[in-house]
Formats: sequence, C-alpha cells, structure tokens
Amino acid sequence: MIAANNVTYRVGKKALFEDVNIKFTEGNCYGLIGANGAGKSTFLKILSGNLDTTNGDISITPGQRLSVLEQDHFKYDEFTVMDTVIMGNQHLYDVMKEKDAIYAKEDFSDEDGIRAGELEAEFAEMNGYEAEADAATLLNGLGVETELHYNTMKDLNGSIKVKVLLARALFGNPDILLLDEPTNHLDLDAIAWLEEFLINFENTVIVVSHDRYFLNKVCTATADIDYGKIQLYAGNYDFWYESSQLLIKQMKEANKKKEEKIKELQEFISRFSANASKSKQATSRKRALEKIQLDEIKPSSRKYPYIDFKPDRDIGNEVLFVEDICLNGEDGQPLLNHVSFVMGHDDKIAFVGSNEQAKTALFQVLMGEREPDSGSYKWGVTTSQAYFPKDSSKEFDNDYTITDWLMGYSPVKDVTYVRGYLGRMLFPGEDGVKKVKVLSGGEKVRCLLSKMMISGANCLILDEPTNHLDMESITALNNGMLKFPGVILFACRDHQLVETTANRIIEFLPDGTIIDKVTTYDEYLENDEMARKRTIYQAQLEDDEN
Repeated sequence: MIAANNVTYRVGKKALFEDVNIKFTEGNCYGLIGANGAGKSTFLKILSGNLDTTNGDISITPGQRLSVLEQDHFKYDEFTVMDTVIMGNQHLYDVMKEKDAIYAKEDFSDEDGIRAGELEAEFAEMNGYEAEADAATLLNGLGVETELHYNTMKDLNGSIKVKVLLARALFGNPDILLLDEPTNHLDLDAIAWLEEFLINFENTVIVVSHDRYFLNKVCTATADIDYGKIQLYAGNYDFWYESSQLLIKQMKEANKKKEEKIKELQEFISRFSANASKSKQATSRKRALEKIQLDEIKPSSRKYPYIDFKPDRDIGNEVLFVEDICLNGEDGQPLLNHVSFVMGHDDKIAFVGSNEQAKTALFQVLMGEREPDSGSYKWGVTTSQAYFPKDSSKEFDNDYTITDWLMGYSPVKDVTYVRGYLGRMLFPGEDGVKKVKVLSGGEKVRCLLSKMMISGANCLILDEPTNHLDMESITALNNGMLKFPGVILFACRDHQLVETTANRIIEFLPDGTIIDKVTTYDEYLENDEMARKRTIYQAQLEDDEN
C-alpha cells in the first residue's frame, strides 16, 4: 500500500496539488489521468520519492519494494541488457555482484567463505538463481530478441532501450509499480503482452497513459487529477468518464431544484415580509433561504481541440494503385518487399505490425519523398493528399511564428482565416506569435493537424499521429478521422483509434511483405491469435509424433 497524506506541492506561488489524501491498495491497477500540465508525472515522482512535497508526506507499507519506469534512456548505457533488468531489484543485484566478486578473488579467505555462504543463502531466498531466466522471459515478452540480452545498453536503438527499461521496472515482482507512459514506443504486440502482464499482476500498479484502450483493459480504478485535487473512481477509463459526466449532471439537476426553491422562498418573503400576520412565516423562510447552498460546479481543466477534416472535393473510384514496390534499407535488407495493393474510395487502412520502418518507408514513397528500388504507384486524378510524418523536425526548424507558418500552407492568405484554424487547435490569439521552433511535442502535432485540415485534402496519410498528444487531443483526432468522408492510410499505436477507424488492415511482416485483410482490428487480432494457437498446437503434435 502507498498513500499520499495531506500532500501539497507548489511551483513558485502556484499549488499544483493542494492537501491531497489518497490511498493506493494491493490488487488494484490505478489509471492516473488528467489534462496536460495537471501534474500526472509530477505526482508519480512525488510517490517515488524523487520529488519532495511542499507539505504532507508519502507513506509505504514497511518492507514493500517500489519500482519505477525510468525516463532517462542513457542512465544504464555502460551496463549489459541483462544487468540493467536485474538491477530492477537493486538489493538482489548488489548481492549477486558481491558474491561474484568474492568468488573471483585469488586469495579466498575463511572470512570470504563465511560471507559467501551468507550471500548464497540470501540470494537463494530472493530466487536469485532464476533471475536471468525471469529477466529473459520479460525481455522476450516485450520483443527484445535473445541475442541482444547480453549486449551493452548503449549499443541498442531507442525503442529497444525503452523495452529494456520497462522490463527492468517489472522485474522481481515489485510490491508497488509506477509506470509513466509505458506504452510509448512499444509496438502493438508488446502492448498486448504488457496488458496481459498487468492484468495478472497481483500487487499495486499506478499508471499514466494516453492510450484509452490500454487503460480500459488493465485498470480497476481511476485517479483523476483536476484543479489540484485527485478524485478516486472505481472502474476503468470509460467507467470514470461515464461516472464523472453523471456526477456533473446530478449536481446540475440538484442546483436547478435548489434555484427553484430559492425563487419560491424569495417570492414569499417579498410578498409577506411587511404583513404582520405572515411575519413569522417570512422570517422562517429567510432562515431556510440562508441554509440553501448551491453546489460549486467547476468546469473541467481539460480542453478538447476541434479536429474536422473537410475535403474540398469528393474522391473518385480510382484512388491508389501500388504495384510490386521494393525498397531496401541502408543495411541492404528489404524494407518493402514486392508490396502491392489497390485502395478503394471507402477504405480507411491501418498499417500494423512490428516493422515500423516499413510503414514509414511506404508512406514516404507514396508522398514522393523516397524513390522505390523497383515497382510503381499511381494516385487517382481526383485525389489530393495531406501527410503527417513521424519525424517532423525539419518542418519546424525555422524562425516562423505559428500564424506565419500555417499561412504558408493556407489557400486563403488571410490572418483571420488562419487563426480560426489555430483557435480550434487550442492556440488562442496571443499564441499565434509563438515561434514554431520552441513548441512542445504536443503543440507541434496540433500544428501539423491544422496544416492537414486547412489543406482540404481528400486522402490523409498519418504516421503515428498520437505520439505526444494528450487524451483529449487523441479523442478529438479519433472523432475527426471517424467523420472524415475521404480515405485514410495510417499507422498508430492507439488500439481504440485503430479499432474504431480502420475497415481494412495491412500488416507488415519482418521481411517487408504484407498481409492484407478487409476486417476490423479486433477481428484481425482474434483471427491472428487463433492462427498462432493453431501453429503452436501443430508444433506440439509434431513433437509428440517425434
């Protein structure tokens, strides 16, 4: 159990949290939610002890071990992958290293033997002899290949490092697990594995995530940060949303009844306060009026952008023809391996699979940013494209203000027209003069979405558009894609967005080939899981026969 007791945290004169009292108990997974800037990550740092409170304290059940998903991707660069994971249980790791150091001594003394025996007993009690096997299970589950387990961390790419750090946090069955955006940079297979791990995890989990499907799948309770307070709700994200909306509705209805009663009392008092025979009744109603208190209903601090992609023209029957495209990466291995498909005018295609480089390469080819080694593609004459790249750093490497930047893409060269789009994306008038080079990740994404909206394109290509977005912006994007009457090609890690938007799934396999199916994402996963089970069953039969 971990609890916050009268916790206040101030940044300057502003209180990010004020007198927060909340208890997180065993057997529950808590989704910590709130608008950008509400203090979700800050609260996790306070719980972990990495940030001191202004007032109040954090209490943890004595003897319980707390584990945190590290955000510093370079902290363990000098260690091997295996050591990094085992260091998730620091005491176990220290015992292991001390034991190994003693056995490595050339002049092994009697004292060393006694100490080694003590360490061996402690190591065995902590299941130390299973440590490497347990670490390997976690790494493999998250998609870190076995041949990488003894590589040095500095030799890994960013996405693999994230998986190793996540395995480190999960290692050794911690009593309290704090996870800040654990699904970032994970492919969908790794996210599915993590979901199952957390569903079966019996201790305390507190997780921050912008993935609504993930929160719905793993959370048994929801802690909502709003206006410096934390309100606890039973149930997952969807249950929180329904409950919070119902609570506001009930408060409004209660206030309406109170307002009607106030009006009734005020009218009686006004009519009979000067009437001697009614004076006692008037006085009684004055007292009753003073006791009526309207409930304070604060509007949520959450802000939803308005995302509405409106094409300038309808799309025809001929949309996109991709024929036998091949493209090798810098290492000579195939990224796109004889890729062919035809896109219809009603298609919204989600590109899935762990081969992320292939998805990005295809989008770059279709937008004319890369030339294929062979093969061809052709857009229909009625199509116009708007593109959201995974890497947009070049787009913002200039001294333009937000308004000037978007004006460069607008068909209407009018400041008021452009600022109308910016306003929808939560950039009020004064924000229009901000330089694009200083924008946060989320602000840059909202700028790119503004650019796509203002283009009037009837074909959208989006490569991981939910990266850096908060829950409210993801919801708005999801709604905008659902309403869009044109065609969409997209890659996205947000399960709910993929499931609700796509009517066709194209999976990139590791060798750059594709599997193309007209289906929803959940149906695709279900069939894919059935196929895997059949493969495993067949392999077991073959082993039995042998």
